[in-house]
Amino acid sequence: MIVYLDSSAVLRVILGQRPTLAGWGNWDAAYSSEILRVETRRTLDRLRLAGALDDAGVADAVAELGRVERTIGIVRIGRRILDRAGEPMATAVRTLDALHLASALAVRQRRAGDLLFATHDARQALAARALGFTCVGV
Repeated sequence: MIVYLDSSAVLRVILGQRPTLAGWGNWDAAYSSEILRVETRRTLDRLRLAGALDDAGVADAVAELGRVERTIGIVRIGRRILDRAGEPMATAVRTLDALHLASALAVRQRRAGDLLFATHDARQALAARALGFTCVGV
């Protein structure tokens, strides 16, 4: 099984929130966009500022995020990804979600096979399904 992880799927795991994806880590390969790094760290900082995470919680989450990032393939945001993210989509899509979707499309094209799209964001899952992905996590 090959999976594309959006930030919501990774955040749920590193924050210890339930439910997480069934079979987390039991895949042949996993990928995400390089924006995962920014998106997840911005969320951790917002949680810290809101008092939902203390310093130890942030340190633990960043360490776990680093472990996750070292085990997945990272799709670089280049001209091709930016161009595809800027094209019309079948549903209303936010900017960062469009970058994830364009990255997942690039992985699917490169791997020439089925790619599961993992997200806990219902709007993102709708957009991914409209592009032909099978979604898990929603």
